[in-house]
Amino acid sequence: MADNNSRLVYSTEYGRIDEPKQEVQRPKGDGIVRLQRQTSGRKGKGVCLITGLEMNDAEIEKLAAELKKKCGCGGSVKEGVIEIQGDKRDLLKTLLEAKGLKVKLAGG
Repeated sequence: MADNNSRLVYSTEYGRIDEPKQEVQRPKGDGIVRLQRQTSGRKGKGVCLITGLEMNDAEIEKLAAELKKKCGCGGSVKEGVIEIQGDKRDLLKTLLEAKGLKVKLAGG
């Protein structure tokens, strides 16, 4: 009897068997990259969110690493959104515009 919910997770010959990760399709944006400052849920610590990038995950990771290095701060990438620690919107805007992206400052 074949069950659609059953699968092999461990084998004594190969060890743990991981399923290949599927790439998540994000909705297409309007071509404008938005910079937003957010503090909610972060105990008062502010971060800059960069959304609207029409790139694949590898390119977003590479861009995030470059931005973190130029800003001299930390950050992360979560679900296609780059988070940069601190309020560096002006510097990020100039760096992204130098790459040929159309940037808007969003939020307060």
